[in-house]
Amino acid sequence: MSRYSTWISLVGRLVLGGTLLYAGSLKVTHPYTSTAAVRAYRLLPNNVANAIGYALPWIEIGIALALILGLGVRICAIASVILFMAFVGGIGSAWARGLTIDCGCFGGGGQVAAGATKYWQEMARDMGLIIIAAYLIWRPRSKFALGQ
Repeated sequence: MSRYSTWISLVGRLVLGGTLLYAGSLKVTHPYTSTAAVRAYRLLPNNVANAIGYALPWIEIGIALALILGLGVRICAIASVILFMAFVGGIGSAWARGLTIDCGCFGGGGQVAAGATKYWQEMARDMGLIIIAAYLIWRPRSKFALGQ
């Protein structure tokens, strides 16, 4: 194992966990906005989109807290990859279908002006987070983790 891998994993845990905690915290206090953001993608029936909109912030917060504390790092990293792949797929689908929406990743969401979309930046950010999560799947042991 690399001399610095446990420190790199710590930084990865904190970046990934911090991002998810921030995103979840912004959405959890505004559940109607969160559900509207999921519905704006027009990928799911409204009742399913609403359920996801209500549950997603809590899922993000749960994964975030576990990552920050260092509990079940590999499982949380796998769940993060799945989440971020779904986000990239949803954003890519919206872009391909010509929808003009905000991703709703950090609250908000819904329709925006045609020139106000940031699809490639949002997808690039999520791909970067997938890379961090993939590293944590490979090297889950880190400094200051409670679950080791």
